[in-house]
Parts: sequence; structure tokens; C-alpha cells
Amino acid sequence: MVDRKTNACHTNILQRAPASMNRVFYVILLSTPSYSSFPLCFSKTSRRSPSRFVLHSLLFSIWGLHCDRLSLHAAVPDLDNCTSFFGVYDGHGGKVVAKFCAKYLHTQVLKYGTYMGGDLAASVQKAFFRMDEMMQGQRGWRELSVLGDKITKFSAMLEGVMWSPKGSDSDGHADDWAFEQGPHSDFSGPTSGSTACVAVIRNNQLIVANAGDSRCVISRKGQAYNLSRDHKPELAVEKERILKAGGFIHEGRVNGSLNLARAIGDMEFKQNKSLPAERQIVTCNPDINIVELCDDDDFLVLACDGIWECMSSQQLVDFIHEHIKTESRLSAVCERVLDRCLAPSTANGEGCDNMTMILVQFKRPIKSSVAST
Repeated sequence: MVDRKTNACHTNILQRAPASMNRVFYVILLSTPSYSSFPLCFSKTSRRSPSRFVLHSLLFSIWGLHCDRLSLHAAVPDLDNCTSFFGVYDGHGGKVVAKFCAKYLHTQVLKYGTYMGGDLAASVQKAFFRMDEMMQGQRGWRELSVLGDKITKFSAMLEGVMWSPKGSDSDGHADDWAFEQGPHSDFSGPTSGSTACVAVIRNNQLIVANAGDSRCVISRKGQAYNLSRDHKPELAVEKERILKAGGFIHEGRVNGSLNLARAIGDMEFKQNKSLPAERQIVTCNPDINIVELCDDDDFLVLACDGIWECMSSQQLVDFIHEHIKTESRLSAVCERVLDRCLAPSTANGEGCDNMTMILVQFKRPIKSSVAST
């Protein structure tokens, strides 16, 4: 189904099945950003989880290659008392937009009336568009400068005090991002960008939103189902929008530069003032899939393209199933995935990209037996 106003795609690509009313899931996050040191791993357990979920999460970080790019994640098991949020952000041209999304995107989901009204898909879509809006102007420049280590937090704080709207200037506004004035008020946003692939789980409903070539895959009875689509310029719908907006595709790249058709940031491709955000050469408008979880669901994976360059969706699902039977810890399963994907050298390029992976395992409910009388 296509929303005519926003041109967003809302689909149910998995057949609905009876959903369990008491679902337990476990989360493992594996992150391999962009340098050649190996920091210590650490773990944490969420004590405050959604009412119908019990969540245990472990976070591991392994540093890989590509010092000019960085993939990050956000895991918020208690976005509210019945909602969890997971996101993977793969930066290009620098780390700053991925860091911005990891910090702010999930917080913006909460700010819309559609969220409280139960329309999670609309709230998530608005949050994607909001990222581009927030990264512009004086406040956007200040936040990006801190995240990109161009200015210190103290300097940013001083600039905030100096340039934030005073008194009645911001009265009646939901926030003051667009109303902070200063020497960078005309900042049009970053030239770097990031993919964004997020999954929001509320009770037994799963909403997946994606812009870029990070990917979300669910395993249902061992079968891999893609819950997102890689937004490459050659796709017919992407090519049509790019050309209509005045862009071109050369050797698989938008305007000969970007190998993605959708991304957050990359503002140089979004400068046509006569077109809405969803019709720009490159757009942050996400595809959205809505799935009802059921007892046949095994696990959910979100990962950036560094993983998918090495394994297909079904190969990864099969690999996880193979090792989840023998490993006592999900963290060990994820370690094996990265061992499988990471290249021993940079000779052929495959397996040298930064890699971030989130694995969410669903535990089937225990069925109580009733003794016959």
C-alpha cells in the first residue's frame, strides 16, 4: 500500500499468523567501526523492559577497517513501557551523520502525536525527515561540530548560550532548533550522510523503516525474509525520482558520486527548492514494512552492508541457525558471524568494510499443559 501524500511504501510482506501474547527476546549487538584497535567488550542487562517482553542485551565492539567511515547503532529496549527501538546507521564521507542519528532519531519518534495515537509507522517516517531538518542552521552546525570533534562541548555550550533564542522569540514552538540564530544560520546541512535501518517492536507488532543499503532480515521457520530493500540508484523507482529531480546516474552512482539513492544527510543532493523532501535526487524518505510477529519467528537481524557484502540474507540466517544450536551464548554466535565476514587481509577488499550487526532472538512462549480429568 502506498501513502499518496508521502509516497511512502507500507507493506505487510509476511503472512500474518497468530501472535503469542507473552514474547521473550534477547538482543546481541555487535559493532565493528573503523579503526585497527580492539577495545574490551562489555555487557549490560536491561532491568526495565516493555511489559510483554523480557530483554537481556550484551554489547560487543570490535574495531575493523575504513577510518573514513563509521557504522553505529542505537538500542533502546524501553522506548516506552511496551516499545523497543533498534537502529543501525552506516556513515559515508565521515561519521558525523551516523552519530547524529544514533543520538537523536529514536528520541524524535516520541515527539509526534501519531506515536501516542498508535501510528508508529508515521512517527518513524517523520523522525527520518526530522533528521535532515535538525542538521541545518546554527543549531545543526553546532551539534554536528561537536559530534565531528571540530569544536569542544564547552565551546558548543558557550555558542548555545550566546545564540539560543531569548524570551518570546521561541514561545509557542515545540523546540528551538530552527530558531537559534548565529553566524551559521544559513548552514544547509552536512555533505556527508548515513544509511538508517530501524526496527520498532511494540507488543507483537514490528515496524521496520529503511533508507539506504543497511538491511533488516527476519528468520521465520528458518526462512530468511528481507524486511527492507537496498536503495541502489539502478532500481527503477529510484532512477525515476533521480532523473525527474534533475540528477543522473553514472557507473551506478548518483551524479557519479554516491552509490545510494536514499540516505540521511548528503544535503548537496537535496537543494531543489521546488520539490518536497521525498522527491529530491537523494531522499531520506524510508520504506516502511509492518509485520505481526508470531510463534514461527526465530530472530531478527539488522546489519550494515559490510555484513551483506559477505553473506546473503539466507546464508546469514542459515549460519546463525547452525551455530545457535551449539553455542551457549548469543554473543558467541555473533562473534562467529564476524569471524566469517572479516577479511584476513585487505587484498581483495571484501570483508574490509566496517560492520555493525544487531541480533534479536525471539523465545517461543512456554505452553502450559492442562491435565485431563
